[in-house]
Amino acid sequence: MKRTRVLIMGAAGRDFHNFNTLYRDNRAYEVVAFTATQIPNIDGRRYPAKLAGKLYPRGIRIYPEAELPALIRKLRVDEAVFSYSDVSYNYVMNRASLVMSLGADFRLLGGERTMLAARVPVVAVVAVRTGSGKSQTSRRVCASLRAMGKRVVAVRHPMPYGDLVRQRVQRYGSLDDLRRFRCTVEEMEEYEPHIVEGTVIYAGVDYGAILAQAEKEADVIVWDGGNNDTSFYRADLTITVVDPHRAGHELLYYPGETNVRLADVIVVNKVDSAPAGSVEQVLANVASINPRAVVVKANSAITVDDESVIRGKSVLVVEDGPTLTHGGMQYGAGTIAARMFGASSIVDPRPYAVASIAATYTKYPGTGTVLPAMGYGEEQVRDLETTINAVPSDAVVIGTPIDLRRVLSINRPSVRVRYALEELTQPDLPAILKEFIARRPRRRATR
Repeated sequence: MKRTRVLIMGAAGRDFHNFNTLYRDNRAYEVVAFTATQIPNIDGRRYPAKLAGKLYPRGIRIYPEAELPALIRKLRVDEAVFSYSDVSYNYVMNRASLVMSLGADFRLLGGERTMLAARVPVVAVVAVRTGSGKSQTSRRVCASLRAMGKRVVAVRHPMPYGDLVRQRVQRYGSLDDLRRFRCTVEEMEEYEPHIVEGTVIYAGVDYGAILAQAEKEADVIVWDGGNNDTSFYRADLTITVVDPHRAGHELLYYPGETNVRLADVIVVNKVDSAPAGSVEQVLANVASINPRAVVVKANSAITVDDESVIRGKSVLVVEDGPTLTHGGMQYGAGTIAARMFGASSIVDPRPYAVASIAATYTKYPGTGTVLPAMGYGEEQVRDLETTINAVPSDAVVIGTPIDLRRVLSINRPSVRVRYALEELTQPDLPAILKEFIARRPRRRATR
C-alpha cells in the first residue's frame, strides 16, 4: 500500500501532538518532515526517534517554514497538515494556496482525531487570541475547585523548546522543578504562577503519557491553553476567554472561532480597560455563533507593588512577549499600569534593542513602544537584559506574568504589575464550577 507522504507545519507544540495522536505508528502515512515558525530557534532539530515510534528509527527532521515550497517538491509531499495557532484566516488561506499551488493537499485536523479522553472530568480554558487572559482565568478556576476540596492538576499547552526526549513528560510541583527542567522565561511565565498558588502543573511533548500520569493525582484536570489553540483533551466544560481590546478577532482568527463555538462559558475579560463599544461588539459576535454559552463579564484587575516607582517618572514598559508578537497587541498590562499610575512618559525601547531583540522588532514591526520579554534561551535572555539596561528611563514597569528580576539584573528602580480575574456578573466562575461539579461528569473507562 502506498503511504501518504505528509509534512506537518507547526511551531513545536500542536504539530507534535497531531503527530502523536494520528500519525505515529500509522502505516497509512509517512511523515517526511516538520516545519517550524513563530518560535525562535526551534527549527534545525529532529523530532527524536525515541518519541517518533517504530516507523521512524532516525526521527523526523524539522525545517524552517520558509523552506516549505522546496520541501514539498524535494520530499514529494502529498499532504501538508497545518498545525499551529493564533493566525488570521487570511494567513491560513495564504498558506493553503501556496501548498495547493505546488500540487499537495492542505489539511486541518478536527477535535475528534486529536482530543484525548480522560478518566476524570476536564475543564478546558482556551481563548480567541494570545494574551486574552487564559492564565489568570485558569488560576481562578483552579483556586475555585480547590476551595471545593478537589484535587486539581493543571495541564499546560506544550512549550518544548529544549531536549524533547527529556521534556516528554514534565511535572512541576515546586519552583525547584523550573530549574531542574531548565525552563525558558516563556515557560516560567506559564508554570510559576500555578506553582506559587499550590497547583501541580504538567507539560511536555507526549500528551497521552502526560494524561496517564496527571489523572492519577487529580479529581479534576484543568487544561490551560496556549495561544488560541483548542484543547488537546476532550473537555467536560469549555471556558473561552475573549478580548474586547481586539474586538472582531473572535470571528477572524484560527482556531479562536472554534473555541467560541465550543464554549460552554464565555469570559469577556478586560472590561475595565476596553475601548468604548468593544464589549458590546464582542457580545454580539459571540451570540451570532454560540447563543447557548453562559457569558461572564470580568475585569483584569491590575495592581503594582509600589506605584511611586511609576508616578511622574519616565518608564520602560516590558510586556509578555507572545502577546506582542504573534498575539498582535501593541500594549498589555504594563502599559495600562503605567497610564493608570501616572507615568510622565513611556520611553520607546526600539532604538536601544540589541541582537535577537532587534530581530524581534524587525519580524514584528507593529509591536509599538514597549519591550517584548523574549527569553527563549540564555542568549536571548542576555539580549533582553542588555536592552532593558540601555533604555534611558527613570524606571522599568514589568508587565510579565513572572517577576523578571529573578532572572535579570536591572540597573534602576523597577516595579512588577500583577493582574487577576475579577468577575462582574453572575453566575461567576465559582458558581458555574459548583454546578459543574454537582452534575458529576461521568468518568470514562477508556481513552
